[in-house]
Amino acid sequence: MRFTLSVSVLFLGTFAAVAGKAASVAIPTYISNAVADSSRSMVDVQRDAVRKPAEILAFAGAKPGDKVGELIPGKGYYSQLLCRVVGVQGHVYTMGINRTVQVSRPPPDVAVDAMGTAPTPIQTPCSNITTATGNAAELILPGGLDLVWTSENYHDLNNKAFGSPDMKKFNKAIFDALKPGGVYLIEDHAAEAGSGGRDTETLHRIDVAQVKTEVTSAGFVFEASSDVLHNPEDAHTARVFDMSGKSDKFVLKFRKPVR
Repeated sequence: MRFTLSVSVLFLGTFAAVAGKAASVAIPTYISNAVADSSRSMVDVQRDAVRKPAEILAFAGAKPGDKVGELIPGKGYYSQLLCRVVGVQGHVYTMGINRTVQVSRPPPDVAVDAMGTAPTPIQTPCSNITTATGNAAELILPGGLDLVWTSENYHDLNNKAFGSPDMKKFNKAIFDALKPGGVYLIEDHAAEAGSGGRDTETLHRIDVAQVKTEVTSAGFVFEASSDVLHNPEDAHTARVFDMSGKSDKFVLKFRKPVR
């Protein structure tokens, strides 16, 4: 389906991107249809009110025919949406990240819910998902990707359980896997400004400034952020697991330069 934006909306969107803050993005029919698909699990559907998937998918620019790499897919909440959006002409490659260091008390999100691979195609109506696992320090993704996506787990990569990898090298592997002009979308739990990676293991949050620094050091250009998951009432002092999904979250969009 073709949809067009007026000149005024395009201008606003361009201005917002330059300013680093995205304007409201229209939700294409292929995204709204994916979210409304009656074959989605009720568990996933019940999470939509908090996770706002239509807005996030539209902000990322996911579209039919895309090749998507999804990092740390958990139980496949977004895998199930992405595979519907990209359709039979597209493909979703999920990559679970292995724990490489045993910790005395694994953090609660180091579980199948957060760190396991997404459901196999046999377990989902989609036939366009390929699952794999690997180590963060040796990340290998298929080439020619249009979009690389990770939600609520980027902070984990700074933790001992995953070997505390060199994040510039990790993000460079993503950079190399993307097509020129490809998008890297990161959604995660916000930490106190200026805290860097201090709270990644304790509160499971990360400072947005650290993420920007790590990603741009690998060659990406920061394009825009979205406030759709921002919660101004979150003081950034509680563990995210104690907030019933209502932690303050940031959504960042980076792009691999065309030249």
